[in-house]
Amino acid sequence: MNRGKWLALLCLVPFALFFIVFEIAPLAWVLINSLQTEDSGWSLENFTRIFSSKFYLQAIQFSLEISFYSSVFGIIIATLGSYSLHRVDSPLRNFVTAFANMTSNFAGVPLAFAFIILLGFNGSITIMLKQAGIIQDFNLYSKTGLIILYTYFQIPLGVLLLYPAFDALREDWRESAALLGANGWHFWRHIGLPVLTPALLGTFVILLANALGAYATVYALTTGNFNVLPIRIAGLVSGDVSLDPNLASALAVVLVALMTVVTVVHQLLLKRSYHVSR
Repeated sequence: MNRGKWLALLCLVPFALFFIVFEIAPLAWVLINSLQTEDSGWSLENFTRIFSSKFYLQAIQFSLEISFYSSVFGIIIATLGSYSLHRVDSPLRNFVTAFANMTSNFAGVPLAFAFIILLGFNGSITIMLKQAGIIQDFNLYSKTGLIILYTYFQIPLGVLLLYPAFDALREDWRESAALLGANGWHFWRHIGLPVLTPALLGTFVILLANALGAYATVYALTTGNFNVLPIRIAGLVSGDVSLDPNLASALAVVLVALMTVVTVVHQLLLKRSYHVSR
């Protein structure tokens, strides 16, 4: 092995140590503890409790529903925004891109506080909509409210991921299609959407994973009183009454399994996108 390869392997050591200590070791610890109980030792009792409990099944259901709908709404708005940015040739494009980059990291307590001020029971927008007769009863702290909240931080992430994908649509394709008599609908149906489909699906599963693992925002908004997986895991780890780290580990394994499926689908879509682009 030559000197260059030895140097490359040496540079890989810090990353390998970091990955093992902060990724593999915690995951192994969670998996081992998920198979242990205080009474019966090694068993699948924790998983049996999860999948036989309506409370924990509801947490899984709510997590999937909120993640799915917020990802759908987020990717629709992000697709329209990305296409508009791609078509606009002005300094506004750089400003909106930078703003999307900033807001994609705006979450947690500040985001929850902002939504309470705007859309809470006495929020400014809520009061205006009620006075205008548009809404009668809106609850930000319900599943619908959380879908709106999650959609907010899904949009900028979707824009950042989808904006480069529109570069794959060459302008001469549109011109050639127009010369052959194709209108805008035909172009998007037969050319635009097939080319963008891998990127759209790949972005969708990233948004899904992003929403599944969200914790700080929903906790800050509901103070841990809404039944989703991250909240239940945190409650079992830090709760004074419901302390059960082994059951929390089992719930974490379920969450990791869901996110693993999403990640595998994402990788498959990335490979498909690569082959299509070639």
